[in-house]
Amino acid sequence: MITRVTMTAKQDEKSVEEPQSVPKENVEGPEGTHSNEKKLKKFYIGSIDQGTTSTRFIIFDGVGQPVAQHQIESTQMYPQSGWHEHDPKELIDSVNDCIEKATQSFLDQGHEISDIKAIGITNQRETTLVWDTNTGEPLHNAIAWPDTRTKGLVRELRAKGGADELLEICGLPLSTYPSSVKLVWLLRNVDAVRKAYDEGRLSFGTVDTWLLYHLNGGKEKNVHVTDATNASRTMFMNLHTVQYDEGLLEFFEVDRNKIRLPKIVPSSCPESFGSMTYGPLKGIRITGCLGDQSAALVGQQGFSPGSAKNTYGTGCFLLYNVGEKPVISNHGLLATVAYDFGRNRKPVYALEGSIAVAGSGVKFLMNNMGFITHSHNINDLAASVKDNGGCVFVTAFSGLFAPYWIDDAKGTIFGITQHTERGHIARATLEATCFQTKAILDAMERDSGHKLAELAVDGGMSNSNLCMQTQANIIGIPVDRPAMRETTCLGAAIAAGFAVDIWKEFDELKEINQKDRMIFEPNISKEESAKMFKRWGRAVEMCRGWLDTDESNGDF
Repeated sequence: MITRVTMTAKQDEKSVEEPQSVPKENVEGPEGTHSNEKKLKKFYIGSIDQGTTSTRFIIFDGVGQPVAQHQIESTQMYPQSGWHEHDPKELIDSVNDCIEKATQSFLDQGHEISDIKAIGITNQRETTLVWDTNTGEPLHNAIAWPDTRTKGLVRELRAKGGADELLEICGLPLSTYPSSVKLVWLLRNVDAVRKAYDEGRLSFGTVDTWLLYHLNGGKEKNVHVTDATNASRTMFMNLHTVQYDEGLLEFFEVDRNKIRLPKIVPSSCPESFGSMTYGPLKGIRITGCLGDQSAALVGQQGFSPGSAKNTYGTGCFLLYNVGEKPVISNHGLLATVAYDFGRNRKPVYALEGSIAVAGSGVKFLMNNMGFITHSHNINDLAASVKDNGGCVFVTAFSGLFAPYWIDDAKGTIFGITQHTERGHIARATLEATCFQTKAILDAMERDSGHKLAELAVDGGMSNSNLCMQTQANIIGIPVDRPAMRETTCLGAAIAAGFAVDIWKEFDELKEINQKDRMIFEPNISKEESAKMFKRWGRAVEMCRGWLDTDESNGDF
């Protein structure tokens, strides 16, 4: 069943649980679908999702339905303004705890460990870790992807010879976002990291590499790999060759003789990622690995050029499948590897628009301002008013990412009057993500020459019907939300399943997670939508320039 929804501005989450809708007929699968489903339900795949704010482990059956899961919130560390870190050991502990508890639930249902055929991993991407190759001990906290301590360093690098050529090689602009600048900062500012580098015992990796290293037994087996989607976020990988590029490494002054970089392998592989060496799933192979946004695209069945998804998590990430050749953006987007399923298949590329603040904006209203007691209450608070009351909230807590790339912006609320209520600011917070999504979609249309017909969505904020209706209104096209919204975990499970032949062709996946989707149709005029977006654009321009050019860390 696909349900089509149009909400009024005053409808809240409860009022649209049973929306006035036009049911779309059930689409029957090909002959033999039911017998195939019965067979697939006997296969199970575990999926580790280590995200920015939480870790989870979900066990899916072969038709993409979760049968057991466990989730743990992650500790966020903010040592200074603009700094964002994680404890590397806590990341491992959280994965182990989630696996143990979800597996116990799986066993309690009468299943056997041997029913789990493989494990996939998905992870927050640009977050950067360094450890001692000899001991396996971390040399610093993980620097998380939204961290902006490198603002001064980025300005320095932009003035360096060759900076203008980087985008064409790796698909990423110089910003505080990629792993490269985080590693350079560590080499310059942390003595233990620099000493290990000079002595040739420094290991570098993103979260996937760190997890795989430990799940395979740490220094004993010394498994040190990453997949193409994660490697494409470092600025060290040539997007066209899918290998490390000596010119890029030289630009960032990284000597490969002094640092251990993870080997780049396909996202779906029966051998490269090793296997679990301890715990209840000991011996089970890890056969899939995807950066979280690529995993969500796979989980949304985004296998055809022109398909797109938007994930509303801590940040917001829109990926648009461009096929087997990378498209370098001229309009502020990132070019990235969407997925690489190996076995003589070519890598598939995507254009990506990254928004630094989405769900974290809701957390800001909850934790910093005390507006709500739980993040899901944002919908009710926003629905308590009929509109934003003239408020526009540019949630530039880490500057603005795509397509603006304004490092010196700060979070700014415009239009506050004596009439302003908490509900107005809550609504403006949701709208900020929707406006930035519109800006990204416009840039994608200019880069690709094609207008998107429909946007698939997932992630925490997509649970808000009000937010998704607002999104449809602002972008002027339908928004398509699945009933089962753990698409990131599902994507990692799909990658793992391909490697062990649970599925062999993408066509075999077309029925996965297609039941009970909800379509939000735009319900305001194009003129009204354009007026709202114009006001947003004016607010973006006004939030520039909060930092002096000589401020290295963005603090006053």
